[in-house]
Amino acid sequence: MIKPESTVDSTEQGEPSQASSVSRRKFLRYAGLSGGLVAAAAACSKSKNDNGFNSGAYMGSGDIGILNYAYALEQLEAAFYTQVALTPYSGITALETALLTDIRDHEIAHREFFKKALGNSALPSLEVNFSSVTFGSRDSVLATAKTFEDLGVSAYNGAGRLIVNSDYLELAGKIVSVEARHAAYIRDLISNGSFADSSVVDASGLDKSRKPIEVLTMAKPFIKTALNASDLPSY
Repeated sequence: MIKPESTVDSTEQGEPSQASSVSRRKFLRYAGLSGGLVAAAAACSKSKNDNGFNSGAYMGSGDIGILNYAYALEQLEAAFYTQVALTPYSGITALETALLTDIRDHEIAHREFFKKALGNSALPSLEVNFSSVTFGSRDSVLATAKTFEDLGVSAYNGAGRLIVNSDYLELAGKIVSVEARHAAYIRDLISNGSFADSSVVDASGLDKSRKPIEVLTMAKPFIKTALNASDLPSY
């Protein structure tokens, strides 16, 4: 049984030597954060939120806050799948290994996108807590993966309305579609055919969305680093 608590870092053991530098450059073209944007985004944010996340690593306001919000979630997912790859569960198949490794690489790429784009405004590397996960157990790993993927999809869906910059919104759409593919695969590994069941897709064919504070509350047991989301846009 392996129950690690660790600090996420891009050079962590078990990760590929580098995320796609070409993709990073492409992302940065979209991002291009500037002081002017920071000021504009801040002006669009709501006033301080009394949401229980009022001390710790500051996430920022406006689009910066939303990007850091996504960065925090991507750090969590990247750390999880990195550990999965390092300590594969009992009975894992070659196909599962290959596809879970693909998911790890996607999450690392997403994390690095946000880290690079945010620059000096980026959150620090977060300390995660996977003490509730038994990495040697297929059931435990896949249940946690399902939690993270479903949460990630709902997080991007819920944050879309808060993004001011249209380039970021487009990018978020490209990432959430990948997260949804991950969620569908994990769900089918657990129960074939459950990829889009009523627990995540409603009668209108729409996926769930969650407010940032709801997502942060659900993710909190897995993130040891305290987060200050007092200026994070909300609704």
